[in-house]
Amino acid sequence: MLARLVHRGPDDEGTIQVGDAWLGHRRLSIVDLGGGRQPLVNDAGDLWFVGNGEIYNHGDVRRELDETFTTRSDNEAALRLVETQGPDALSKLEGMYAFVAAGEDGRFIAARDPVGIKPLYWARRGDDVVFASEMRAFDPEWREHVEVFPPGHYWTPERGLRKFASPVVGPPAPLISGGSGEEDGVPEAVLVETREVLCAAVESQMMADVRVGVFLSGGLDSSIVAAIAADYLRARGDRLITFAVGTADSPDLAAARRVAEYLGTEHHERIYDADEALARVPEVVQIIEHFDPSLVRSAVPNLLVAELAAEHVKVVLTGEGADEIYAGYEYLQDIDDPGLLQAEIIRIIEGLHNLNLQRCDRVTMANGLEARVPFLDRSVIASGLRLPPALKLSGPGRPEKRVLREAFRGWLPEDILWRVKAEFGDGSGAADVLTARLEAAISDAEFEAERFVTEEPLRTKEELVYQRLWREHLGAIDPDTTLGRFATA
Repeated sequence: MLARLVHRGPDDEGTIQVGDAWLGHRRLSIVDLGGGRQPLVNDAGDLWFVGNGEIYNHGDVRRELDETFTTRSDNEAALRLVETQGPDALSKLEGMYAFVAAGEDGRFIAARDPVGIKPLYWARRGDDVVFASEMRAFDPEWREHVEVFPPGHYWTPERGLRKFASPVVGPPAPLISGGSGEEDGVPEAVLVETREVLCAAVESQMMADVRVGVFLSGGLDSSIVAAIAADYLRARGDRLITFAVGTADSPDLAAARRVAEYLGTEHHERIYDADEALARVPEVVQIIEHFDPSLVRSAVPNLLVAELAAEHVKVVLTGEGADEIYAGYEYLQDIDDPGLLQAEIIRIIEGLHNLNLQRCDRVTMANGLEARVPFLDRSVIASGLRLPPALKLSGPGRPEKRVLREAFRGWLPEDILWRVKAEFGDGSGAADVLTARLEAAISDAEFEAERFVTEEPLRTKEELVYQRLWREHLGAIDPDTTLGRFATA
């Protein structure tokens, strides 16, 4: 199983047998390059830990525990917290993580971060339980048992599955009260908090002993992240490195160049054509372990830019999550009731782990690259959900994500700040390249014969192409228990 996940951690490998448990780890060295090797062990030598991801507030956790730590690894803070305060204290951790810990006395715990930024799967058969970061890791005889391990939960043999935190901290108190927010513009208090909480999240996620870059699509979200990161590094005498991808004439590529020039970043581009995009589709479906068309279309350019970034850095920040929190999707413009919009925003945030976050994690980790998502810091989510939902209503004359745009006036060129949103797969050119050719590859008869191979019928011929590739790769795994079938419109 560990050999199938070498791409997630090409720098090192560690294993340990602990009683009836076996732990294996592939390391991507980012924090405490010399001393953070895993499995980690407590002082007594009887509790071992392997983890994936980053604990951004590990310094605060260390100070609270007032323990003697043996490494600078952020994961050691999670180990010590579980050891001293038990698994219910996991709500104190801020970051993206999935981990397991096992003790000589039979203790065992598995846990996943509240948003589900880092992946975790498990399979149970009789008294045996197996965990892994990707579905491909499981042996064929285990695949029919594989399920998504739920975000914000931990599992122990004694207590079973327990929830310790949610991505949505609520019900949230409104940041301001009264009025619809439409007549008088966005209140200054809203703009200040929106700006400050996101800046704090970006700065906390710059934590690394290696260089950190930004995926820059040229859209609003990644451009804001790049602007904050560039400002943070500039104050420290350093320069941000950014990465963009697209077809030669794609609007995203042109916009990213403009932002990079404005911010003075060290900018790198990856240009691809139709033939290359089509050739990478089978690989992409295997990597993201999903067959949703919108994910595949966006994953093709994502994979290409990840390959480019991995030549220069080990960590990148992305703009994932902003569309969910601030209502950036086109279909949300059809909702004109603030309460219904708030409910839909919460629904899609809670389903992110099976959609965009799965794609984001896989295409980067396939290249030994870690992607961080500051918009999905729980403080940013909480702040966004405290906004009066009326401020997020959009449509004719009301641009989407107005709060976010106005909060960062002066940080970006005005044409970028108010640029009309395009889905990444569209803006980078992938959708135009893939859809027409793949639709033409499937006959009407083939589509009708195979569209009901899953519980929820396949929607298009393009999706059938991707689903065939998924079946070939993962065999007996049930998509309805592992993909959270299409949680967004």
